[in-house]
Amino acid sequence: MSILADRAQLGRPRRGEMPALLPQLARFGTVGLVGLVIDVALFNLLRVTVLDPAIIAEGPIIAKVVSTSVAIAINWLGSRYWTFRLERRRPAAREAVEFAVVSIGGLLIAVGCLALSRYAFGFTSLLADNIASNVVGLALGSAFRFALYRSWVFHPRRTPQPTADGGAELGPA
Repeated sequence: MSILADRAQLGRPRRGEMPALLPQLARFGTVGLVGLVIDVALFNLLRVTVLDPAIIAEGPIIAKVVSTSVAIAINWLGSRYWTFRLERRRPAAREAVEFAVVSIGGLLIAVGCLALSRYAFGFTSLLADNIASNVVGLALGSAFRFALYRSWVFHPRRTPQPTADGGAELGPA
């Protein structure tokens, strides 16, 4: 197998592909920004109202799970229909499950940062919760998600391949 074919299978850009990556990365950032606004706003709304730690000790963790889950749903729509629109060639349900798996990984990173800040370091203020989950957790989770969305969920080589019976199956993962 040639070096170019090896690189293409790994989801790495080939020569001349970098200009195509930049607009996709900008769209990913825009979709992510919308998700961030939703995530941060909902997290803070829940954190200072019904999930205040004075009312429910685990409130900030629950608030982060809820806010990020809502943002994941919005981000899937933006990713499928805008960021990776040219790569979406397989059943939406399968793509949604794969997107959810990767997004849950990102959610666990953000919740892990929040839990570490609160329980290991003792930072329990609203500001500390936001820095841990919405700055550090978001940065680490975004890098993780973009890499896996691009190399797995929306990878262009994972397109339906014709089968002998006229149906289609996915190409290499």
